[in-house]
Amino acid sequence: MTKTILRALNGETLPTPPIWMMRQAGRYLPEYRATRAEAGDFLSLCYNSDLAAEVTLQPIRRYGFDAAILFADILLLPQALGADLWFVTGEGPRLSTVTTPDDLKKLKPATDIHDHLAPIYETVKILSRELPSDTTLIGFAGAPWTVATYMIAGQGTPDQGPAHTLKAEDKPTFEALLDLITEGTIDYLSKQIDAGAEVVKIFDSWAGSLQGDDFLNYAVKPAAKITAALKARHPDTPVIAFPRGAGDKYVGLHEAIGADCIALDDGVTAEWAAANVQTGGCVQGNLKSSHMVTGGDALVSETRKIVDAFKSGPHIFNLGHGITPDADPENVKLMIDTVRSS
Repeated sequence: MTKTILRALNGETLPTPPIWMMRQAGRYLPEYRATRAEAGDFLSLCYNSDLAAEVTLQPIRRYGFDAAILFADILLLPQALGADLWFVTGEGPRLSTVTTPDDLKKLKPATDIHDHLAPIYETVKILSRELPSDTTLIGFAGAPWTVATYMIAGQGTPDQGPAHTLKAEDKPTFEALLDLITEGTIDYLSKQIDAGAEVVKIFDSWAGSLQGDDFLNYAVKPAAKITAALKARHPDTPVIAFPRGAGDKYVGLHEAIGADCIALDDGVTAEWAAANVQTGGCVQGNLKSSHMVTGGDALVSETRKIVDAFKSGPHIFNLGHGITPDADPENVKLMIDTVRSS
């Protein structure tokens, strides 16, 4: 029988929604922390294929999720394109910035990324061999806008201000950077599929800061271009798009992007999304991540509410954003048990 997540992505309404969880391999798990310590630092863990596969497998062993998502980071692609990348303990990623035409010229062509990313493809190959036969393997990349915000600012920012400024003051450079990231993302995801990924997801974590036509031009159109290119190369591989913070702009995105599934953040209610987004196809989401910290009756009732709201159409149960390091592993089990008994 086809794997449950692939069935949902194909438009099937299932009696129990399949489950996985964004950042399910992460610091809330003691076994992850031990493996990360063994690797030495975050980037070393990403590029060590055996250890990256191990942390990807850990939540599958512990919880029996219906899918595993490749352990990597959205900023590996800019590093492969020639940006400097490092992580500051307690503060997060830092990159060399791209804010001028000269900065852009220093980057590599999109076709030259694969030697750098070879360890990631090897991780996918290991996982495709070692995952349980009923567990779907998901590959991923960051969406061009979100990746660009980090490359322009050199780090994460609360409002993506530097990227908005470059967009306003030097649109040709901004758009050329977005185009380069888009082409690199197509090749990167295509290689993940070649290596064994059965589904790919495009994470646009900062899509919500794009207003008006910018949302269409810099969130929707690049995702649609990536999706169309992947469908041309890999017609049987589903694509999940996650333009976080889209709000009422989630409406119509299945068709606009060409995605098989739209992932939802917790800024919209499940009831609204069932009426306005699930009509276009499979949806994924959208329990608040904070429930993984607080647990209790509220977790159970909200989980049941989401399952019930989406029960009449294709649905993959997930959080509205990644699980946080302060989450209680027991609350994850409670969530899974609740979904599977609803």
